Amino acid sequence: MHHNFNKDFVHHQQSSLTEVLKEVVFGMEDGMVSTLGSITGIAIGSGNHFTIILAGVVIIAVESISMGIGSYLSSRSQEELEERKIQEEAHEIANYPQHEKKELLEMYLNEGWPENLAKQMTEVASQNPSIILKEMAVRELKIVPKQKSVSLKGGIYMFIAYVIGGAIPLFSYFILPIKSAIPLSIIITLIGLVALGMGTTKFTKQPLFRSGMRMMIMGGIALAVGLTAGLIVKE
Repeated sequence: MHHNFNKDFVHHQQSSLTEVLKEVVFGMEDGMVSTLGSITGIAIGSGNHFTIILAGVVIIAVESISMGIGSYLSSRSQEELEERKIQEEAHEIANYPQHEKKELLEMYLNEGWPENLAKQMTEVASQNPSIILKEMAVRELKIVPKQKSVSLKGGIYMFIAYVIGGAIPLFSYFILPIKSAIPLSIIITLIGLVALGMGTTKFTKQPLFRSGMRMMIMGGIALAVGLTAGLIVKE
């Protein structure tokens, strides 16, 4: 039998990046916006080349590690919470099988399964503890059981993405005097935000222009607030 499915569909692809896309986008966007906001404020305020580069490197180093650890801890906590919920569900199935069986039947019926088929599915599931646990986890808890942990991978990707994102606005200060570096740094970062937004379309298949502009506008809002605060404090 010939299976005619599209190999370009994301759910058919085994990619490390699709598992941690949220961390990569968050890390790069935050790296660009936070670093640009900070170093532009420092550049306007201090006018000292060494201070700007030192501050930029320190910000990227501290923030990337903090963001990577934060990503790992938050994802791991979420995974542990889900594992705990599944353990509790397994306990209920073992100790209150009739109640869980009734719950499962109600969920099938609410989803629109025909009554006779729903009863048959419930009977089959309730005779196999691993099947009913999986069904209850997916339908009641909205959790896919026995998923592999991506918390460590997510933290590492977040760290790398933040470093890359932070390097984009800082780069100009390595090659140009401060007055020229400030506008170039802002332009390069805004282009970087557009490129990041457009890059996500490889996975999301959303319109290129819309995704790029959305990322630039959202990053631009955060940037404008940061720069306005810096100028207010300077005055």
